Amino acid sequence: MEWLYAGLGLVILLLAGDTLVRGAVNLALRLGIPALIVSLTIVAFGTSAPELLISVQAVLKDVPGIAIGNVVGSNTANILLVLGFPAMLTVLHTSHCDSRATFIQMIVSSLIFIGLAFRGVFDATAGFVLLAVLAYILFVAFRAAQAHRRAGMEEELEEPEGADPDMPWWKILVFLGLGLIGLPLGADLLIDSAEVIAREFGISEAAIGLTLVALGTSLPELATTTMAALRKQADVALGNVIGSNMFNLLAIIGIASMVGPLPVAPEFLRFDLWVMLGASLLLIPFVFFKWDINRPLGVVLTLLYLLYVVVVFTY
Repeated sequence: MEWLYAGLGLVILLLAGDTLVRGAVNLALRLGIPALIVSLTIVAFGTSAPELLISVQAVLKDVPGIAIGNVVGSNTANILLVLGFPAMLTVLHTSHCDSRATFIQMIVSSLIFIGLAFRGVFDATAGFVLLAVLAYILFVAFRAAQAHRRAGMEEELEEPEGADPDMPWWKILVFLGLGLIGLPLGADLLIDSAEVIAREFGISEAAIGLTLVALGTSLPELATTTMAALRKQADVALGNVIGSNMFNLLAIIGIASMVGPLPVAPEFLRFDLWVMLGASLLLIPFVFFKWDINRPLGVVLTLLYLLYVVVVFTY
């Protein structure tokens, strides 16, 4: 029954996150906020809302292993599984995506995150550092985008995901309401059921966060990348994964640690953080040498993820 509740909580989270993004995007555009600002902030925060609510609920319910495991596990899954599985179906033409700058930012963010983890706890001080780094990265991205537009180097900015200029006010408010109600409800269900599953099977909270919760919150990215690959539109998949991983590290744990302290379990320091960093470094050939992710490479990445899951449960 707890597995059913966990699945229900995850579905509610994902649906609520989607409706919140749609409502917030259209509210912002209606209020005259530029599409560029909406894309850099509201869409980024909104699509990470499920992970954020899971981490905040985990802090409030005193299960920090689920919060940290969710972020570390999601980042590992995003690289090995979200890029690997679609590549087994068709080649991901990631060579068309110039992600060098954001990749370097992600590696630096990962190293800062790992360094803070070795303090033994993500507290308000660590949260401030992570959020300050995020603010700087968003500022740099905004300035770069503005410079490109002034120089006439940028094409017409694509509308943010979920944008609908004709959406009526009542519909915007309904989307916002459903999102704001559904997110805490789904997170509460998922965290409670994950706790019970961990106790019943003698699994650590960290392992549940690294696998069940992390894989669940990575499903939207997996579905999106798979459909893009099948439509031969996966040239931006690499950039999306890098951006998502960076946001997970800086925003999710940054905000959650402001809510309450997150002690870091020893297994994260011994193993999982290094797997996350190692998976990130595997992207170097695709970012700097313009490799495509072909089927054999997709098989290798996916098998590495499955091996990681096995190790997490047996380690």
